[in-house]
Amino acid sequence: MPTMSSTTPDLTPDYEALVQHFNEFATAEVTPRVQRMESSPHAVERDLALLMAEQGWFGATIPRQYGGMHAGHLAKTLMIQSVARASGAAGAILQASQLPVSMIIHFGSDEQKALLLPQVASGGTLLSIAVTEEETGSHVLGIETTARRDGSDWIIDGSKVHIGNSHIAHVHCVVARTDSADTAGSRTLTAFLVEHDRDGLTVEPHRPALGLHGFSFGKLAFDGVRIPEANVIGEVGDGKDIAYSSSILYGRPNLAAVSLGIHEAILECVVDFLEGRRRYNGTLADLAVLRDRVGAMKSRLMACRQLAHQAVHMLDHGQSCDGELINSKYLNHKWAVESGQDAMELHGAHALRTDYSLQRLWRDVQHTYSPAGTGEVQRQRLAETELGDPPVQWSERLAAKTSLFLPSSTAT
Repeated sequence: MPTMSSTTPDLTPDYEALVQHFNEFATAEVTPRVQRMESSPHAVERDLALLMAEQGWFGATIPRQYGGMHAGHLAKTLMIQSVARASGAAGAILQASQLPVSMIIHFGSDEQKALLLPQVASGGTLLSIAVTEEETGSHVLGIETTARRDGSDWIIDGSKVHIGNSHIAHVHCVVARTDSADTAGSRTLTAFLVEHDRDGLTVEPHRPALGLHGFSFGKLAFDGVRIPEANVIGEVGDGKDIAYSSSILYGRPNLAAVSLGIHEAILECVVDFLEGRRRYNGTLADLAVLRDRVGAMKSRLMACRQLAHQAVHMLDHGQSCDGELINSKYLNHKWAVESGQDAMELHGAHALRTDYSLQRLWRDVQHTYSPAGTGEVQRQRLAETELGDPPVQWSERLAAKTSLFLPSSTAT
């Protein structure tokens, strides 16, 4: 199979070395764990998360002054893509750790950055982002979890669901309502840092889902959780901006990378199967009708790579690219699912075997649809760029900070 580098913008020797390192790690550490993760869907994969943390990968976009890789968003995409090709669950663990990093980098105080970013970069502290709720889903302005002042502290009550890395995170970045629910405007939400061992915080038992076995995305319950003023991220009322910008700049491209890695694995699986099945005087791969299906899958995959890599390439170079990031997430999932359906049909009944990798890939890719906004949400955001008032361009607003992550060897 051609290397990912063949379609990557501005791939320098630094990127080549990173991709080789990511692939070697995936082969040595991720692939051997897949069968165990699949056979134990009730277990949370902690060892692999810690191994990736020790690599410094959770600090991919953290500046060097805080001990981070300073590698940028393209490197982060290549990293997640490589890992997700071996295991969607491992890719999900890796991508979910990056969203709260965005919150701290772009909105955290100097004290919060100095304390947390080195810990994340070294692998000593894992983060989660807690925004989604049971009743309101990804409707951020509908958040019902509350935070109220009590002297110099804040007290949080409520619950969050579908929290990536819920069972392994040491600190949760929580968005809560700090004004009454019937108050209009966008300044009613605030973001907080909540340590996992705070009194009143409960992580409900892990429940396996359709796919991504080993990845935890569970429920957090807050019952009078008291935290100090120093745990506020940004200013009181910044919660909506913090949630939206993190979702655009990190959530969308990260999920695109997971979809892309799984998409690559799907095509690999199909090619191996068709070339290995004897038919007539050759193999299934010789049949024109099946080659047509493979050609369609390859076309989608090539377009997905270009979308994913070009969007983060623009982000690394400080260009306005919110639309590209949104579209990359939307189409990477959509086209990976279409290729997955093709793959299932091309395999026939063989695809249904639980000991065969294709059914795992098909289940895993379903999980990249809802996070950071469903397809309908992505299309609405894209429509806003053409109709009515254009939305805030977070890539443009935060470009000065984003462009700091460019390695010197890739600067233009």
